[in-house]
Amino acid sequence: MISEHELGELRLLIEQRTGIVFDESRSGFFLSRLHEHMQARRITSGAELLRLVRAPGVEYDSLLERMLTQETQFFRYPETFAIFQRKVLPELHMRKFWENPRMLRLWSAGCSTGEEPFSLAVSICDTLEFADAWNINILATDISREALRQAERASYSRRAISNLSPRQQEMYFVGGAEEYTVKPKIRNMVSFAAMNLTESVYVGRFDCIFCMNVLIYFSEPRRAGIVQRFYDYLEPGGYLFLGHAESVAGMQTRFKQSVEGGARLLQKPMNVPPLARRAAEGAI
Repeated sequence: MISEHELGELRLLIEQRTGIVFDESRSGFFLSRLHEHMQARRITSGAELLRLVRAPGVEYDSLLERMLTQETQFFRYPETFAIFQRKVLPELHMRKFWENPRMLRLWSAGCSTGEEPFSLAVSICDTLEFADAWNINILATDISREALRQAERASYSRRAISNLSPRQQEMYFVGGAEEYTVKPKIRNMVSFAAMNLTESVYVGRFDCIFCMNVLIYFSEPRRAGIVQRFYDYLEPGGYLFLGHAESVAGMQTRFKQSVEGGARLLQKPMNVPPLARRAAEGAI
């Protein structure tokens, strides 16, 4: 149905357009999603698929959406959210309490269908004293426009919110039975935007960046470039959260690294020299 050469051409096409690499470790996943797509679109050969995805139109976008679809949940990595609530948020509260206005900016980079940024919003409301007195903005970005459309709806199944306590479900959601919708208090904290992380687009400075299990889809040089941009975009003292299978080992990075409660913490030093800070900002 599809030859090794055609598989290689499809991998190369996706990498050239998005920076995403489907290497040998994900060959089974890649092949199964290709077969799903071909069956759904009634495409009978690899040559036909290549012709369609190379031509202008929706075929490439449809294939890419199928490749990017991943299952996720609220509070999917409990130990990460626990350290965020127990250590990071109290630290930011102490550091920024006397600012006027009190601002907190977070970035969910690779937000999928919105469970992660809304989990961050719930964490903030549960942890920060008088959270309503803060100006809180969570930027949520993803390359998948279909995932973002679902995130914008802010409606989830019972299974998706199963990691939330009954109190959290009642406080932050409306609905019941099989569909739960995020209440405006939480929804208004999050803004969604389409973004390819390999493209250098300045989106401001952040106190925390969450990029969980996203870097694994990029080549090593692209990963290093993305991590460096995350460093530049963080406020001094800000934190970067990566997935369990991801690290900055082998990269030239100035992050302070530690492990607490099973979660890896990457922190931008507080004492970034002014000249170095200006040079980093000028390079963005």
